[in-house]
Amino acid sequence: QVQLRDSGGGLVQAGGSLSVSCAAPGRPFSGYVVAWFRQGPGKEREFVAAITWSGGYTHYGDSVKGRFTISKDTAKNTVYLQMSSLKPEDTAVYYCAGRSGTLLNYNRDYLYGDWGQGTQVIVSS
Repeated sequence: QVQLRDSGGGLVQAGGSLSVSCAAPGRPFSGYVVAWFRQGPGKEREFVAAITWSGGYTHYGDSVKGRFTISKDTAKNTVYLQMSSLKPEDTAVYYCAGRSGTLLNYNRDYLYGDWGQGTQVIVSS
């Protein structure tokens, strides 16, 4: 397993934007699917977005489509989640996760073996 490093969370007002990032120190993301999940207060963990390192294919959860964008920077071996038009219900701890393979079952958190420690995003109304 690889310890991913997610960062960039913070406090933002509703309607604002924030970006979080996910890096894998010492381990290239090649051949990986990298995803973001989140867990809000009193809620179950929820799929947010996923991207394949090869090809850059993406998928988004219904609640964030059109507002969030997942992307990758090959040179920096980093995946980003750009969040816009944030709502109070986006408040959660955001976790990046990684696994080798394809986007099959991309939204199943139990299929990901590598996780970050989580970064807190708070959206105030």
